[in-house]
Amino acid sequence: MRAMGDAGWILPGFGLPLSALLPDFTEVEYGGEGMYRRGEEGVLAILTPRDRKTDFIVYRDKTLCFVKSSMGYPALYPLHEARYEGPAEAVLMDLDGTSVHSEEFWMWIIEQTIARLMGSPSFLLEESDVPHVSGHSVSEHLQYCIDKYCPGLSVEEARQHYFQITHYEMNEIMCGRGRAGAFTPAPGLKEFLLTLKDRGVKIGLVTSGLYEKAWPEVLSAFKTLGLGDPLELYDGIITAGQAIRKGQAGTLGELAPKPHPWLYAETARVGLGLDAASRSRVIGIEDSSAGLLSIRLAGFTAFGIAGGNIAQSGVGPLAKAQYGSLLEMLPAILGEE
Repeated sequence: MRAMGDAGWILPGFGLPLSALLPDFTEVEYGGEGMYRRGEEGVLAILTPRDRKTDFIVYRDKTLCFVKSSMGYPALYPLHEARYEGPAEAVLMDLDGTSVHSEEFWMWIIEQTIARLMGSPSFLLEESDVPHVSGHSVSEHLQYCIDKYCPGLSVEEARQHYFQITHYEMNEIMCGRGRAGAFTPAPGLKEFLLTLKDRGVKIGLVTSGLYEKAWPEVLSAFKTLGLGDPLELYDGIITAGQAIRKGQAGTLGELAPKPHPWLYAETARVGLGLDAASRSRVIGIEDSSAGLLSIRLAGFTAFGIAGGNIAQSGVGPLAKAQYGSLLEMLPAILGEE
């Protein structure tokens, strides 16, 4: 027997009835790696989206989100209900897939990495792998592939291959010789950014990518669009920091990026100087399931944009709205709907 109460009951944090979450979410008996059971200690339901990367532990007055980790470090966060009051004071934007179309390139890098790790040049990812090799951290992507294709091999060795390949390919691109079409600005990006700037809306750029891979993307897009210095246009840019390798010191790194809330929280609170009282005037834009969840766990309203893995992952109900392009969402952001 379902312990959800009446069918019209609004789930805390989601702001929606259970019927609005199905079939993207599934009710399960246990969650949080066995720490929670439906019907015990106040737990009314445990919901997991299609990709099963998170469990939502639902109580009468709150919902907790258990973020799983293939690296062995799960985390638990409250899911706050997001209330948007336009016009927006700030817009926080993802990089890969939202601002710049580059996800295919980075998935190709993952594919090349696993091919080298396995000693199999002909290795190819499968379509079913897409939700698991985009949007999360590099180490999460690599661990997923190792678990599926080459159990027992080392994620540390995979990371060495990954950064060797990345360093080479990024240098080739910066020299004008690299993979064609690796970084393409999203349609309407220039008009979108300049319109927000003209209206006085603060703009933050947020990426789970490490600085060494993210910054060339940003420079490439701005050069293509003739937008000048990204540091002059964006009010804050937050990446996942630096890789920890021999002879280098890192920051943040691979365990705390999206879907954890810290990159978006850092951009808003530290980068843009917005405190918790401003959350209702902040919009986050994402094309990936990890990013969408990151926005919501940081307490902000999320707008989804087409082209990523939101639909495949099943987290679409966490977005206030989903759009086909950046320009389509401008009226909602500017309070003109």
